[in-house]
Amino acid sequence: MRVVFEGQKKVQELNLANTGHDTARYLISLIEIRMNSNGSFERISEPDSGQLFASKFVRFFPRSVTLAPGEAQLVKVQLSKTGQLQEGEYRSHIYFRAVPDIIVQGDLPRAKDSTTISVMLTPVFGISIPVIIRIGAPDLKVSLTDISLETKENVRPHLSMILRRTGNHSVYGDINIDYVSEKGKVTSVGTVKGLAVYTPNPFRAFNMELEKKPGINYHHGKLRITYTAQSKGAVTDPLAQAELQLH
Repeated sequence: MRVVFEGQKKVQELNLANTGHDTARYLISLIEIRMNSNGSFERISEPDSGQLFASKFVRFFPRSVTLAPGEAQLVKVQLSKTGQLQEGEYRSHIYFRAVPDIIVQGDLPRAKDSTTISVMLTPVFGISIPVIIRIGAPDLKVSLTDISLETKENVRPHLSMILRRTGNHSVYGDINIDYVSEKGKVTSVGTVKGLAVYTPNPFRAFNMELEKKPGINYHHGKLRITYTAQSKGAVTDPLAQAELQLH
């Protein structure tokens, strides 16, 4: 999921639902995240060169939500100070953090033993969603390079590639891999949904396993790799496409 503001759009809503069996409280905040060249993420406090934060120009409410099992709550995200925005793409992440109950209802207090040390681990769950503001005309080019296939006996084929991005926008889409036999028969052998390269990153290294299906020989024919933007129902041209001859 992503929240993208472009054009005249100023307000969006997110639906936060508690699918668990206990009442849960969520704290909502904005955080800054860097995408590394391998697709991993890490929190940062200062922007990288060429990176613009959206947090100064976004408001959201409520800032905390308590939901019983099965309940849901709309969280409104709204642009502010839009007159200060210059051309470019701004990104921050809205973070939903579950606040665990320290004392579970029904648990009785236990007598403390001063001669031992005890540790209680309480998992804290959270999810972050990119909030992107785009100002100005889009300028984006994407290419697929450095494509290679590793094949070993009794192991799924392993496809590696680099997604390269230039321009003023992040890119977000799906990767589809087709195997094309020497006779021209096309068989889908892999799909990955929601693959992004965020600004200011110029590239992202990516790898995936391909399916082993009857009749497919990964030493003959070719692979067709297609990277397509996600859209609701509409058919769009690929963002990038490449082929790898197999031998």
